[in-house]
Amino acid sequence: MACEPLRIAVPRLSALLVMAALVSSPAYAALDGTCTIMVTRTGTMVTNANASVLSSKPAGGAYAAASITIQPGVLGVLCSLVQLLNCFALTVVPPASFSSAPSGGGTNVSFNTVFRIDGSATDQPQNTPVKVLNGPHSVQIDLIATKSSGIYASGNYQGTVTLRCE
Repeated sequence: MACEPLRIAVPRLSALLVMAALVSSPAYAALDGTCTIMVTRTGTMVTNANASVLSSKPAGGAYAAASITIQPGVLGVLCSLVQLLNCFALTVVPPASFSSAPSGGGTNVSFNTVFRIDGSATDQPQNTPVKVLNGPHSVQIDLIATKSSGIYASGNYQGTVTLRCE
């Protein structure tokens, strides 16, 4: 998917999602089931008033989105039958750094990611697995990049968040 990079003067940044569905072998798929992830929208980050935070959460920003379909295998059906949520859980992992940034733009930056499932208003924290039911789901992901000192230099920035279904 094409990304629209950030220019601080025109405060926009695309946050591209990288998806990892960890069930890949046919033997595991029959037993565990499958989780299919499709990116449906890249996000747009905007700066705060003093150019020290880039975020998809405020007005003008937009979350990234993905469509997820979980097909149960033998274990997934067993999980459903005993009324557990499921054998699959979703997790988002923030980037360690920008995948692209102008010179010096990526220094002194910390990243935070939250996500919501099926339009919920409750933000789920990064690196925390959330169990989900079998079937289709939508996921909305926000990325927040905070500079601990200085401001973001003008230029293009891109951050990549990993969405896991395991």
